[in-house]
Amino acid sequence: MVFAPAPELTVTVEDRGGVPDLHLHAGSQGVWQARMIASLGVRVSLVVALGGETGTVLRALLTDGAVTLHALEVAARNGGDIHDRRSGERSLLVHAPGDPLDRHELDSLYETALIQGLEAGVAVLSGPTEHGTVPAELYRRLAADLTAGDCRVFADLSGELLDAALAGGVTFLKVSHQELVDDGRAASDEPAQLLAAMRELREAGAQVVVVSRAAEPALAWLPEGMHEVRAPKLQQVDTRGSGDSMTGAAAACVATGSSWAEAVRVGAAAGALNVIRRGLATAAGDDVRVLAERVELRRCEEPA
Repeated sequence: MVFAPAPELTVTVEDRGGVPDLHLHAGSQGVWQARMIASLGVRVSLVVALGGETGTVLRALLTDGAVTLHALEVAARNGGDIHDRRSGERSLLVHAPGDPLDRHELDSLYETALIQGLEAGVAVLSGPTEHGTVPAELYRRLAADLTAGDCRVFADLSGELLDAALAGGVTFLKVSHQELVDDGRAASDEPAQLLAAMRELREAGAQVVVVSRAAEPALAWLPEGMHEVRAPKLQQVDTRGSGDSMTGAAAACVATGSSWAEAVRVGAAAGALNVIRRGLATAAGDDVRVLAERVELRRCEEPA
């Protein structure tokens, strides 16, 4: 189950031989994670709240058969972005923020996510794009209730949402180096600082911690110890969504019985392939597994 409380509609203007070409997509990290899980051949339920005209369009875009959609119809409107990529670079033209969910909507969304997560046995908690759309306390409760029901909880969060999920219980945590610095968990992006932050996250309850570092090798603290994750460096087209591809692929592997090391290798391959495509988390599952054979885990020293 992937919890994506407030997906957004993205409209991108591309160039097609001098003529503007419009592309409509469902966005947000949870949507991208679910897409990658489905690409790897694993059944996935996506729990979302949809409302307003943007929500109507999102429902159509998300109902494609690859992902089982559990959509709560709400009064709150989903947000959206309009990008111009005719120059080859992505430029944000308009950002329309989504609305916060009210108490009744939150209760219904929570119930759906809890039941679907317990049935799945593996749950991915992703955050809303807008701050305040969903209260942090909901993540603590959801992580705690899922964990109590023997569900393995994957979290791809930062800030107060990360704090809340950790308080509830997290099996696997993926966070970027920049998020650690922005949240004040690491003084800089130096490896020693990141490793110290990872130790604190494990002491806070996360069993496995993975820190993505943009073009640098990711760091993974597994039950077997600390590792540097070396994936092939590929020519970048769009880096957005690579971390979400990593989380989704790792969750898919664990759901099908893979080891943590294999899950991290496949996750790193999914993240690496993401950057060569303009469609986020759209890499083919078979291609991800081929590239995973070229991902190396190198043991490194844990911080004192």
